[in-house]
Order: sequence, then structure tokens, then C-alpha cells
Amino acid sequence: MKRSAVAVAMASGLLLGALPAGLAPLVGVTPAAAADEVPVDPALETGTQGGGTVRVNVVTQTRSDVATAAAAGETEVAYERLPMVTLTVDQAGLTALRSNPDVVSVTEDVPVAPMLDESTVKIGADKAFAAGATGAGTAVAVIDTGVAKNHPFLGGRVTAEACFSVNDESYGATSLCPNGEASQEGTGSADADTGSCAELGAACSHGTHVAGIAAGNGTGLSGAPKRGVAPGANIVAMQVFSRFDSDDYCGAGNSPCVLSFTSSQIKALEKVYALKQSGMDIIAANMSLGAGRWTTACDTDPRKSVIDSLYSVGVATVVAAGNNGYGDAVNAPGCVPSAVTVGATTDDDQVASFSNRGPLLDLMAPGTSVVSSVPGGGYAAKNGTSMAAPHVTGSLALLRQKYPAESIANLVAKLGTTGTPITYTGAVTPRIDVGKAVVGTVAPEPAPAARPRPSQVFDDTDRPIPDAGSLEAPLTVTGVPGNAPKALRVELEGYHDWRGDLKIDLVAPDGRLYRLKSTSATETGGALGGFTVDASASPASGTWKLQVTDASAGGKGTLYGWSLNFPTPFAMTGNLSVPDGGSVTSDLTVAGIGGKAPAALQVAVDVTHEWRGDVRIELLSPDGRTYPLRSTSTAATENGGVLRETYRVDASASPADGKWTLKVSDPYTGSVGTLNAWSMTFPAYEVQTPHSVPDPGTIEVPVTVTGIAGNAPKNLQVYLHATHTWRGDLDVHLVAPDGKVYLVKESVENEGNGVIQQVYTVDASASPASGVWKLRVEDISAGSSGTLDHWTLKF
Repeated sequence: MKRSAVAVAMASGLLLGALPAGLAPLVGVTPAAAADEVPVDPALETGTQGGGTVRVNVVTQTRSDVATAAAAGETEVAYERLPMVTLTVDQAGLTALRSNPDVVSVTEDVPVAPMLDESTVKIGADKAFAAGATGAGTAVAVIDTGVAKNHPFLGGRVTAEACFSVNDESYGATSLCPNGEASQEGTGSADADTGSCAELGAACSHGTHVAGIAAGNGTGLSGAPKRGVAPGANIVAMQVFSRFDSDDYCGAGNSPCVLSFTSSQIKALEKVYALKQSGMDIIAANMSLGAGRWTTACDTDPRKSVIDSLYSVGVATVVAAGNNGYGDAVNAPGCVPSAVTVGATTDDDQVASFSNRGPLLDLMAPGTSVVSSVPGGGYAAKNGTSMAAPHVTGSLALLRQKYPAESIANLVAKLGTTGTPITYTGAVTPRIDVGKAVVGTVAPEPAPAARPRPSQVFDDTDRPIPDAGSLEAPLTVTGVPGNAPKALRVELEGYHDWRGDLKIDLVAPDGRLYRLKSTSATETGGALGGFTVDASASPASGTWKLQVTDASAGGKGTLYGWSLNFPTPFAMTGNLSVPDGGSVTSDLTVAGIGGKAPAALQVAVDVTHEWRGDVRIELLSPDGRTYPLRSTSTAATENGGVLRETYRVDASASPADGKWTLKVSDPYTGSVGTLNAWSMTFPAYEVQTPHSVPDPGTIEVPVTVTGIAGNAPKNLQVYLHATHTWRGDLDVHLVAPDGKVYLVKESVENEGNGVIQQVYTVDASASPASGVWKLRVEDISAGSSGTLDHWTLKF
């Protein structure tokens, strides 16, 4: 990763800003060169014309430069550690800031709603989570100011603790270990909510914030971010900071503060190594700390040996690059070649103005306005490469769970190769996309398939019938052209204690009301039943409403569901003579079905003949195929009379739309007959009631099929319309009336957010066609949600 060496650091500060001017435990460090010209967005210039003012964030080279920069305007926000100030400035103030050699950048202070949810989505952690990657079974070490182990966002997942904190009077340094000694291990030793560290308030909040980004879990918590990157990972908390009470080290007016000695960091890294060797699956040690300016690799850094050792046993040391705004350098220990050094990006994938960068940088991640846990059970927003590094730490936990046999080098490389390239002066560094690293390239949403035209549409919502009240149940019909039939069948599933109390109406899409049932003094309790109504004055497609009114108090009932059954419009009526020793044909033109004809096409034929055994019936499809329906017979029972039968034929090799011909033949002489009527039914049963899919969990949505003899076809079609934030989570099966289960759609890891509108073909020929079928939809992983919008079973 990095090569060659220059400097050794003895003590480091939290990466919340540049080191204070008075702190000098660094050797061989040179200050950053000031930019010749400070970039100012032209929009800011426009805002100050005519005496106007703008609110700006001003980043300086060091904390000591803030006071001079602040003189350019009115201070709105002062920061405790960042070399930054928020001002309201006029045009003269902008001019002063532009000419100040100690100012790094001037940007508008835009009000937004910052959340950790946004940064984790930015790196694709939501996609990884939806694909089942949580970091479970792994652990991440947070080498920092300790961790508030009982914070609800961390969910009791702090499984190991240690403290390494220097007592040194010459530095004015005091141990923050609860026992007051230079080291302590075990329960409570790194708890930021107790002991001396807790007394310092915000100064000791850093480690808890970092831990939440890497491994927080907000499930079930009010006011919390949704989750950190690896909400299933365990946390190893390491306290490596000491209290300093001298302004010589903290900076004028900034004492007390917390700083970390290199020796404490080395002791903590050694402890991580020991825990790893003892069997704890630690994947990364996060170090959001550092200082100095290194443009080349620091092979002589005292931390290099233990960082290399950790790398050799599969633990990445993930280090924040630093917040000095250096364009070609990073802080130590980020300069150690085997460290994974991380810079910060903004929400719009720009390099954060404060972030160090350059050829020593390995990866980038979001680092601005990141909300995470802080001691005391609360949440706060912080900026810095400190916030970027734990995004990488958590991502490595996800990758370890996903790829348990891969080396740490390969996992880090995977984050790099799948990341989004961020180009800046002198280098290109990938901003991680762990979603791609875990699931690969997300499959695009497939083009929607045509929704089958239904022959029966169901609403299966349970609705209590109010006693002495009314209910309205809507049902939307799509894809049925023209007007409703003269014999529209309305089926109600339900029960009432006294059906005579009920008045039932059907309201058509055009507002016409059709009375299905009036109240009656003679009807007792029982099933609600079905009704036939002439609705031919109203359009078939649109929203129909069933209105059920209980006119009298004292009876109870429930509507479990209802359906509209549209008899086929493809029918011939009228008499055609069947010639003796000849044949007659009758044509029907089918339109609006689309696709292939069904495998269970139903053909109803009504023939009167003096000798039925003489009758042969065939169906000719639009593409010229002939489907035999009936052969002649010599049976004595096939004498004169009426032949009224419904034939089922597998016509799936032919297109549905077009001219179909029924051919009725009498190949023998001596008797005559008549074709009275015939029709074609394309059976398709649609359930159009939306159902939420539990996360994770299973729903089953039934549909009842009647009137189809024999077994289901080999190419039974299931039309599925579902909306889900991770389509790949969905396993879909069809449960037949005999209990057999048929696979419709398997879960697929790389199917992302979107809509499924597809037709699936199932060989259900081992099961009966008629009966109750159920579509079973299962969300196999937590973290994503969705709806089964509707489904259709097409025979």
C-alpha cells in the first residue's frame, strides 16, 4: 500500500482537528503549506451583492488560525476541536477570507437533516444488509476514548474491554482507566459512561460515536439512526487516551483535554493481537486518531510492527487519514504501509475540505454530518475522517461474514475495486460501496410482463359487518375491455346471524348502483352467497364497490371476501345446421387476451343431434393448429339428444388472440343436427388485494378455482406483482389444493429495490386444478420491506 518512511510520532490527538499549537510531542513534522488562493463559490459572491450577507463555513490551517479568520464576519458557531468557524459575512468579509493565507476553504453553510442512515446508504450498507450481511460472527476493535457499553444503539455487543492510559506528571497526563493505573482489562475498563472519562463529557464521546458507525443497531429504538454498517458485529472497546490538564498540550483555553500516547496505542494493538490469537474473530482495529504530516510511508513508526503482525493474522488496522486538509499527505499511523488509511467524502461524493488525501490514501468513505451514538444514551452529528474510518471497519465485518475464507488483503482489495472512484488533484481514491462488494452488481429491474386478463377477480380482505351499519369493499378490475356482461356473477364469502337484515348493492365504476339483495323478514342466519346481475350498461374495468348494509340491530356478521366473475365474451349463439355427412364451422375472434392461449382453455359446446355418436368436434386455432375435442362414438348410449359439454384443451402452443374456429362434423349419413352455441373461456384468477410482506416472514394469499376438471397443466402460469426494497429477499412458492408446493421464484442475492411484474411458469400437473391455491411469499432476511400488490393464476 505505502512505501518508504520518514517520521515517528510519540503522542496523538483525536482526529477532530489539527494539533494545538502548544502540543509538541512530534518529531520531523512540517506545517502544511497554505494555498495561494482560497476557492470561493461564485454563488456566495452573488449572495453578498447589494449589501447582502451569507452564512459560510470557514476551514483554517490550524486551530490557532481560527481567531484571525473569524474577524471577517459575525461568529455563528464556534467549534471545540475543528480548525473551523461558521460566520455570517458580507462582500468585504468574503474578500478578507479569500486573501487570508491561513484559510483552506470557504463554503456555504446549508441547512440539512444529517443522519447516519444517509452515510450507510451512500456506501450500500443497506443493500448488503438486505442481502443478509450484518457482520454477525465477527468483531471490530475500537481503539479510542472507550465505548459507552450499555448504549442501546450498541445493544450489549461490547464483548471485551481494556484500558491503556498513561500517568505522567511531566506531561500533566492522568490515566483515564477506572482503577487510575496505566492499564486495566475486563468489564467496565473501557466504559465511556463511567469513571474519569465520563466526567469529561464530550471529550470522551468520540469512541462511542465511532463504534456506533461501525456496528450500531437502531432496530426498535426511537430517535436512533436505523443502523450502523455492521449491526450484527461485536465490539472490542479499547481506551487509549489520557487526561491532559495543561494548555501547553491542549492549546490555550482548551484544557482539560484527552490525548493518546503512541505507547498506549501499541499496548492496545497488542491486546487485539492476543484476542485474535485466542480465537475471537476480530476483522479490524479502528484507529480514528493520529497526528503529523507524512507524504511517504513511515516504515520507522513504532506502531508498524504490531500493525504488520495484525495484518498477517487477518486483522486490518483501519486508520483515519486526518483532518488537516493536506492535499498530498496523511497523519500517522495512516502512513504505515500495512494500515488501511481512510479519507472523508461529502454526501455528493466530493472530497471533504478538511480531509487529508494523496497517494498514501487507500479508501474513502462518508465523513460529514454523520449521526451516531454518544455517551448518555443520546446521538450527535460529527464530522471528520474519524467518521469515515469506521464505515470501512464495519464494511470489513460484512465482507468477513460473506467471504469467510478470503484473506484480509482480498477483502480490502474488494472494497477498492467495487468502490466509486473519487478524482482529485494528484490521485484517484475509491469511495467504498460495500453493497457492490457483498452482492455484486445489482440486477436491473426487469421489464414488466403484461398483466393477464382476469376471468375472475377476488378481494380477500376480512371486514366485519357493522351491526345496524354498513361497509364498502372496493375491487379494481383492469384489462377487461368493453362493458360488463349481462350475467355478471358476484360471489360473497361470509356469514351473518340474520341475512334478512342485509341490503347488498354493487356500485359500478361509472357510479351506477345495482341492487343485489334487499332486506327480508324470512331469511335466517347463514352464508352470504352469490348473485347474478345485468351490469351491461357499465364499463367492465375500473373500481367496483360492494356495499353491505345491516338495516337492523341485533345481528353480527363478517364479509371474508368477494369476487366478480366475468363470463367469457367470446361466445356464439344462434342455430347452425350440421349437415348429414358433412360439417359446419363457426368463428370467434378473440382480442385483448395477449400472449399464448391457456393450457386449460375451456370450450363449451351445445349441439343437438339425432345421433350424438356421429358427432366429431375440433377446434382450429389462429395459427392453423387443430385441437380435437370429441371423436365419434359407436356406444349405444350416444343416441339422439343434446350434447352439452365443456372441453378442456391445452392450446398453449397457439396465440390467444385471433380467429378461432369450431368445426362440428357428421361423417356418417342418416341423421342431422344443430350447433346451438359455443364459447371459449380463458381462466385467470386474480387476487388484487395488497398484502404487506413481513420483514422477515411469510404470507399466504389464497384463491379458489372452480369448474376446471382434472389436474392443473404442466405450464400453469403465475403472474406476480410485488414491490420490495430488496427483491432478492423474496422466495415465492405456489401451494396447490392437495398441499404440494411448487417453486415460483427463488431469492436472488443481487436483486435490489424495485417492482416485480413477471409471469412464472410452473409444472403443477401432479395437483388437481380446482380447489384453493395459495401464493406463499417469504422475505428471508431482515432489513427490507415490501408488498404483494396482486397476483394471478392463469390456466
